[in-house]
Amino acid sequence: MLSSGLSMVELGSRLRGQRLARGLTLERFADLSEVSRSMVSEVERGVKTPSVLVLDRLATALGTSIARLLDEPSPEPVVVLRHAEQRVVRDPAGWERRILSPVLPGVEFEFMRTVIGPGVDAGAFDPHPQGSREYVVVDTGRLRLTINSEVYWMDTGDSAYYAGDRRHAFANDGTAECVYYLAMELGQPATAHRGPGDGGSNG
Repeated sequence: MLSSGLSMVELGSRLRGQRLARGLTLERFADLSEVSRSMVSEVERGVKTPSVLVLDRLATALGTSIARLLDEPSPEPVVVLRHAEQRVVRDPAGWERRILSPVLPGVEFEFMRTVIGPGVDAGAFDPHPQGSREYVVVDTGRLRLTINSEVYWMDTGDSAYYAGDRRHAFANDGTAECVYYLAMELGQPATAHRGPGDGGSNG
């Protein structure tokens, strides 16, 4: 599922580090992400490859992005990401996400290019923290964008903005590949991410 050299063990280690930094128990993390405890444990130990949706749920529960789970922050004022250096996550359902933006200290922003094959439903992503914003533009093909339960059909060249703190889903019902770009700015994690007995702050 992952490219550009990051192993499942490295991903699991970063995920566990982020969880512990927020003072979350394994049980509380599983509850927040709505991912089973056994799955979370297997991902953290590097023995299970998560789907993109599962990885997104885990990142959302931490109040962060997939990009921050895959890369270390860069302190440089100028960052050039060569094509071969960009992180790519591929889902068995038939779509892929390429992360075009670097991870920066204290900045929760992600710019990505997604390719969805013909007839593929990429699934629904859980709401991000309140104050999150997402911008989408379709490069080629036709995209079915669903915000909560409302459907928006987007053709080549169309763009859209929506608040990221609501359920959002992407699908390609056509016979040709769909390519779209998405920019996401995350809001501050809710204090609810710390449950009773978690012992720590959100960070």
